[in-house]
Amino acid sequence: MTIESLEGKIQRVGNIADMLRNAPQGPYDYPMRNEYSNWRDEQVAWKKTSVLYDQSFHMTDIYFQGPDAKRLFSDLGINSFTNFGRNKAKQFVGCNYDGYVIGDAILFGFEDDEYSLVGRPVAPNWVAFMAETGDYDVKVTRDERAVDNKGTRLTFRFNLNGPLTGRILEKAVGGPLPRIKFFNMGEFEIAGVPIRALNHTMAGVPGAEFTGLELMGPFDQASTVRQALLEAGKEFGLREGGGRSYPTTAVESGWIPSPVPAIYTGEAMKPFREWLPANGFEANASIGGSFYSDDIEDYYVTPWDLGYGHMLKLDHDFVGRTALEKLADQPHRTKVWLRWNNEDTAAVIVDSLFGTGDRPKYLDIPVSNYASGPHDKVVIGDKLVGLSANAGYTMNIGGWGSMAMVDEKHAVDGAEVSIVLGEEGGGSAKPTVERHVQRTIRATLHTKPTE
Repeated sequence: MTIESLEGKIQRVGNIADMLRNAPQGPYDYPMRNEYSNWRDEQVAWKKTSVLYDQSFHMTDIYFQGPDAKRLFSDLGINSFTNFGRNKAKQFVGCNYDGYVIGDAILFGFEDDEYSLVGRPVAPNWVAFMAETGDYDVKVTRDERAVDNKGTRLTFRFNLNGPLTGRILEKAVGGPLPRIKFFNMGEFEIAGVPIRALNHTMAGVPGAEFTGLELMGPFDQASTVRQALLEAGKEFGLREGGGRSYPTTAVESGWIPSPVPAIYTGEAMKPFREWLPANGFEANASIGGSFYSDDIEDYYVTPWDLGYGHMLKLDHDFVGRTALEKLADQPHRTKVWLRWNNEDTAAVIVDSLFGTGDRPKYLDIPVSNYASGPHDKVVIGDKLVGLSANAGYTMNIGGWGSMAMVDEKHAVDGAEVSIVLGEEGGGSAKPTVERHVQRTIRATLHTKPTE
């Protein structure tokens, strides 16, 4: 039996924007316990003590091993790979031939010829496709996320975030930790298990030294390491974090998690669409929000939109370079944080639950996303100035916030904007969308994380 491809599905359905707008898939799935205590205390922990998240199940992890591993990523990434190798890591960003983002993921250099790309499926799939169909001497090993995995995983992945993370790990290790530079990896043991640890943070200010470490090791030793961490963390107030609080870390740290991958159009991307299955993530990741277009390319984003413009390095040739060179001097959108007006937000919640007549779109708490990729209009008056992409409530902010991509000329600290909440025409056919009317919420713009 022939398995339908993404390209086949597009040809059969017709309008890909309409298909994804009405796709039944809801927000990205985090197959972990919802709460270990409560999501509010779990959020506070990454600000005041430390929180432990088990990241072992929700991300696609693909290994690339061989003499051409570095060349493969250099050919596909906008990043520089001049000094990349063992115990290095970076936020890999891949673009299509027209300079629009396909996806991003964390790239780990375990050895000079062995890498692992970890994140939502799109970027790992793109690199795997190019490795398998291009002229590369690379072995590809897939370690699928839990929703696509019929067996067990190869690697466990624990993330600790918060100001007491270093002290907890020193106790678990039994001595001082090696100094690990930001986005580098170190090696040590916990309870006799060899660990690789990446220095980065998912919450708070990116780049803050030693507020976040991601620990990796053999999956069959996960419980041993977890128990050692929990025991070491007792006196420091370590909390385990669950699936309700986990995605809210992005609201504070500033990651825009689900841009629409720029893969659905263009002859150059057709072989990739033919390689992808119709039942995969890329064919079913829903889009939602008040921004509406029948042209899927209107949802495509550039590296500048996502705050990745500084990662663009022209010291090598790569897919999309020529297009990005032409775009470099053009006006861009840029990543900002929006702090929602408390009164407007509270009114939407009250009216959505207790109002009579037409009701606004319900805001789930603590994460308000009801589609894989949220796209709410950001306006000044009647003028569209950007898109709000990821919304939620955190105790540390003390209110609702969202990440947004806003025209550069309007990206001014303290600027007042409005977010149009809810979908056109009463809502799409997504099962996560009840019938509703649109409502406007005022917001204050910030170019750095809000508190």
